[in-house]
Amino acid sequence: MTDILDELQWRGLLAQSTDIDALRTVLSEGPVTYYCGFDPTAPSLHHGHLVQLVLMRHLQRAGHRPLALVGGATGMIGDPRMSGERTLNDKDIVAGWTRRLRGQIERFLDFEGANPARMVNNLDWTGELTAIDFLRDVGKYFRLGTMLAKDTVARRLASDEGISFTEFSYQILQGMDYLELHRRFGCTLQTGGNDQWGNLIAGVDLIRKAEGTGVHVLTTPLITKADGTKFGKSEGGAIWLDAEMLSPYAFYQFWLNTDDADVIRYLKVFTFRSREEIDELERAVAERPQAREAQRSLAEDVTTLVHGDEATERVRRASQALFGRDDLRELDARTLRDAVAELPRGEATVGESTMVDLLLTSGLEKGRSAARRTIASGGAYLNNEKIDDEDRVLTDGDLLAGGHVLLRKGRRNLALVTTAV
Repeated sequence: MTDILDELQWRGLLAQSTDIDALRTVLSEGPVTYYCGFDPTAPSLHHGHLVQLVLMRHLQRAGHRPLALVGGATGMIGDPRMSGERTLNDKDIVAGWTRRLRGQIERFLDFEGANPARMVNNLDWTGELTAIDFLRDVGKYFRLGTMLAKDTVARRLASDEGISFTEFSYQILQGMDYLELHRRFGCTLQTGGNDQWGNLIAGVDLIRKAEGTGVHVLTTPLITKADGTKFGKSEGGAIWLDAEMLSPYAFYQFWLNTDDADVIRYLKVFTFRSREEIDELERAVAERPQAREAQRSLAEDVTTLVHGDEATERVRRASQALFGRDDLRELDARTLRDAVAELPRGEATVGESTMVDLLLTSGLEKGRSAARRTIASGGAYLNNEKIDDEDRVLTDGDLLAGGHVLLRKGRRNLALVTTAV
C-alpha cells in the first residue's frame, strides 16, 4: 500500500509538518488518533473546510482514528482576522450553527468499524472552566513574546484598531483543545490549513510543556488557481456546503466550470480517484479538451461527496435537460428552480402571449422582426421543442413545474419565462 504521506504529497495536500520523518514513522507503526477543528462562525462549512474533510477521510481510510471537533466554545470567539474585529454571535446562534456543522461533517467520516470517528465539542471542557483555573492551569504555559509574534496578531497590533484580549486569547483556547484531546483520547496529530500554523503549534508547545510529550501537526496548502488568484467564489459568494445556502445545481456548476489549467490539481485534492484514473483524465484534457471529461468527473465526484448520489443525479439530469438531452417535464420544481436561477427571465400570459412575445420578454431578441427571423430560421425553442409558428400562443400545457417555460435561441442562449398571475 502506498505510504499515506506520499499519497497526500502527490495529491497536493501537504504543506508543513512539525517533523515529517517522525510523523511518517508514527503513522506506519499503527493507528494514530488525529483531529481537526471546525468553528461555527457561519451556518455552513465552505470549500476551504472541504479540503480538511477530504484530508481527514484519507487518513481514516489509511487506518487512523479521526476526532472531528466542532468549536462550540471557540466559535463564540473567532480566530483573529488580518483586519477588523469579529462580531461576536449570540450563544444560541452559535449553538444552532454547531448542530448544523456536525451534520455536515458526519457525512464525510465512518463512525463504525475498527477505527471509528468521534465528534467532539470544545464547549464540553471550557463551558465550566473558571477564569482562575484557565489562567493557572493553561495560561501559565504561554509566553507573550511568542503570542505577539504571530503574524495575524502582529498585523492587528500595528493597525489603528488593534486587537481585543478576546481574539488574542483564541490561540490559547485552540492549544487547550489539543491538550484536552491528547489527555482524553491519546490524540497525537492535529491537521488544519497552512494559515493556522501558529495556532496549531501553540497546542504542540502546550502539550510538550504540560505533559512532556511530543505530538504532531500537519497542514494543507492554500488552494489557488493556476494564475495564483484566490480559489472558491461563485456568482453568489462563498462555495457553501449547505444545500439551502448554495443549491446542489449551483455547486455542481461551480466545479464544472473549472479551467483546464486547474482541473487535474482539483481532482487530486478534492476527489478520491486513483492515480490511473486521474492520469487518464489528464490525457483527455490534453487530447480532447472540448469534451470536458475531467470537469464533469470533478463536478460529479465532489457533488456526490457533499450532497449525495440522488442530488448529483438530479443535477446531472437538469444540466442535460436544459439543452435538450433529457426531458424537462421530469424535473421537480426545486431542481428546475435551481437550474434556471441565473438565467435572464421575463413574464408572459397564458392564452395571450405568442412565441414572438416570449422571445422579446425574455430578452433573447430585441425586436419583433428579429424574433420572427429567428423563428423562421428554426432557431427558436420552447421547452426544447423547435417552434416554427410565430403566432403560436402559450398554453397551460406548456408550463413546467412551478409555472415556467424555458426558451432557447440557437444552441446555447437560454431564458426563463414565468406566467403572470
